[in-house]
Amino acid sequence: MKLFTSYIQGISPISLLVQGYLFYMITGAILLSLPIAQSVNVSGIDALFISASAVSTTGLVTIDLGTSFTFWGELIVLVLIQIGGIGYMTFGSFILLSLKHRALNTTLRISKKAFLLPKGFKVSKFIKKVVIFTMTAEIIGAIFLYALFARAGEENALWFAIFHSVSAFCTAGFSLMSTSFEAYSSDVAINLVIASLSLIGAIGFIVLVDLWDLIRGKHKYLHFTSKVILKVTLGFVVFGTAFVALAEPLLQTMTVEDKWLAAFFQVMTATTTVGFNTVPIGSLTPAVIFFLYFLMLFGASPSGTGGGLKSTTFAALAGLVKSTLKGRDKIRLNKRVLSLEKLQIAASSFVYYFFILLVAVVLLLLLENAPMPIVLFEVFSALGTVGLSMGLTGELSEFGKLIIIILMFMGRVGILTFGIVISTHDETRLEESDNDLVI
Repeated sequence: MKLFTSYIQGISPISLLVQGYLFYMITGAILLSLPIAQSVNVSGIDALFISASAVSTTGLVTIDLGTSFTFWGELIVLVLIQIGGIGYMTFGSFILLSLKHRALNTTLRISKKAFLLPKGFKVSKFIKKVVIFTMTAEIIGAIFLYALFARAGEENALWFAIFHSVSAFCTAGFSLMSTSFEAYSSDVAINLVIASLSLIGAIGFIVLVDLWDLIRGKHKYLHFTSKVILKVTLGFVVFGTAFVALAEPLLQTMTVEDKWLAAFFQVMTATTTVGFNTVPIGSLTPAVIFFLYFLMLFGASPSGTGGGLKSTTFAALAGLVKSTLKGRDKIRLNKRVLSLEKLQIAASSFVYYFFILLVAVVLLLLLENAPMPIVLFEVFSALGTVGLSMGLTGELSEFGKLIIIILMFMGRVGILTFGIVISTHDETRLEESDNDLVI
């Protein structure tokens, strides 16, 4: 025990965070390999793939979840989704905070890596609110979904409601239905409940806590980061919905209401990285698929349950480009001057992301018999922990599955965080977040 404690205290928080997620992925794969978890024989690589996809809240699957696993297997997947969705250290920190345990300082150090926060956000209080918000949202979502699934005649309406509520809020995209939500493409109520849960999870706990404190009168204005997140997310969803509704030929055969609902849902699912779909993704036109690349690239927001480079990274890069074009000597965003550190993180993440993407695409093109657009979509989806697929996931070779597993893992811990861990660079630069934009 002393050796373990010494190891925990000696290792850097970022390295420990990465190793923790790796531990849960491997543990999940072992549990999913047990006979009690399987309805049919599931190979070891597929069990590891599902576990990695669940912990990374990606949602890519090589096998049909609803027919391959028993209730216990599905429950294991759900627990892994919850662990990955709000961070495995969050619950531990929450329990230790409640018990005032002496090991709290260690867990809080690790939690700071999972939640980069603006100044004024105390980690201990933030963690308590994260757990409360998560449980509240998932319970309310499950209640609504139970009523809707029961109305639709689903046999296991209660379990469907619980599973999909957690999966949506954690932006995991796992579904017990083999075609995701295609059967409910015209059901406005189910679409809106799933979208609401996904958007709440994706905008991040920084915004949720900030809004809650604003409502309670603890401060008069939203933090700069919250304003940027809300503005970028709204812009993505509104502009994206209009573009897809007008540009996608597949949707033109639907009624006006169904067309706009389907467009909104597909844009929402890429923006939040939740990965559900109500129309076959492989049937979409190349122009729309290319647009989804962009949405999956930047994805959700910091300290949320989604993946991608984050909406704040997009905002920082947009501010950099705009300021350069205007010939400004300082980089501004919404009348704020961004620090060099934040711009360095945003630019480094962007470049490193595309380097990894390039390597992965080349390897998969060598290994898999699939066209480049389909391979590229798969890599974007895995690295952004989105979970959408054009049909390649189930056809992957074993080496192809390993590549996607690595990409999902990198996407969950953070592309730049992963790079720092495997390099020899100093980690202290990411330890504190100033009053600047959180990226």
